[in-house]
Amino acid sequence: MGDSQGRDEVGQGVELLVRQVAHWQQPRWSATASRGNVSRADLVHRLVQEIANLAADAEGQPRRTVPRLGNDLVLPDQLRVVAADLLAVAPTGGALARAATEVAATRTAL
Repeated sequence: MGDSQGRDEVGQGVELLVRQVAHWQQPRWSATASRGNVSRADLVHRLVQEIANLAADAEGQPRRTVPRLGNDLVLPDQLRVVAADLLAVAPTGGALARAATEVAATRTAL
């Protein structure tokens, strides 16, 4: 995957996921995801953390825990922020491919 194609794939995947979940209210976030034994909110937060880790690795910075905020309704915004951070740091094609795969897998599991 070329860097430009990878950037587009990550950006489009994140935007599709955000559109899928942005209107959800708390009960829908609390429901169990279709895959795994975790809530949909936990699944999206795991994705946010994974993308933040990829961004930190691309920058050569230490990984940091992304806080789990008290309101799950902010998860789409957190996802947008960490994805923008990743795309801003000139990640490798491998990091972009991994991010795109993680986003697609999360969308499917929701």
